[in-house]
Amino acid sequence: MYKTMSDKEQLDLLVQKYGALRSEIAKVIVGQHEAVDSLLLSVFTGGHCLLLGVPGLAKTLMVNTLAKTMGLSFNRIQFTPDLMPTDITGSEILDQNRQFRFVKGPVFAGIVLADEINRTPPKTQAALLEAMQEHAVTVAGTTYPLPNPFFVLATQNPIEQEGTYPLPEAQLDRFMFNVRLDYPSFEEEVNIVRQTTADHSVDPQQLLTAEEIIAFQQAIRRMPVPDNVVEYAVNLVASTRPNASGHSAAKQSSIQKYISWGAGPRASQYLVMGAKTHAAMHAKYSPDCEDIRAVAFNVLRHRIVRNYYAEAEGISTDKIITDLLA
Repeated sequence: MYKTMSDKEQLDLLVQKYGALRSEIAKVIVGQHEAVDSLLLSVFTGGHCLLLGVPGLAKTLMVNTLAKTMGLSFNRIQFTPDLMPTDITGSEILDQNRQFRFVKGPVFAGIVLADEINRTPPKTQAALLEAMQEHAVTVAGTTYPLPNPFFVLATQNPIEQEGTYPLPEAQLDRFMFNVRLDYPSFEEEVNIVRQTTADHSVDPQQLLTAEEIIAFQQAIRRMPVPDNVVEYAVNLVASTRPNASGHSAAKQSSIQKYISWGAGPRASQYLVMGAKTHAAMHAKYSPDCEDIRAVAFNVLRHRIVRNYYAEAEGISTDKIITDLLA
């Protein structure tokens, strides 16, 4: 079906599917509209997403509901201090015929929820690096491809830091988005309590297939991007780097004061890809600078390393990004 459709027709269909997905997910998830939009955006872009929020904000339920509506296989990995890399990727076992046989781990799924990813040591965290970048895992010298499409959606608790292992920058950079979940409003929390304490539950319906997701991803990649939008994205990323050339003296001074390390080229790529998908989901056939700005916080938030002065003065990463966009 999709092979006979033009890119315009596919993008028009994407807008319809996007609206239907939001409505279907809203039957289960009350509020959190921005987080749901960011998850959908990362899926249609083909990127991974890190969800940052306190316990009880339905992060796990949100990811599980997303997997059901998209018709993708779903596995949840609870990250703990004693988790081993083979518990994620799988391992070879000696079967009854005394032959080694590979048993796939939970990473072999369309959507993998890495729950509390910062609660396991770096050695185990690194087991996801190859999977996230290459969409494959290597065990005992043999490489096994992962399903297509494949997404890692990880959660992290920002307040309880005892017994945690901060993700290294190399792994953080593999995530396209870093999405922060806020507390629900009073009205939303009332609806949550009513919905979750009643004697009924909602089972979300499947609205997409893996083939449709791949087709939408390919149509988005073929979307044309004006040169000025690409240059705007690259300039924005370059402005996060201390001592980078081409910035005003005032902006350069503030960057040098609060940032010890800026975003790399992958941020520029994700800004443009995120802007393409954001434009497509809002019925536009080409992104503009406003689409770049719409995804800037989620893309840059985990790629800017603040220095001592920023922490001492209480300057958040979001505040730095806000100043750069201004």
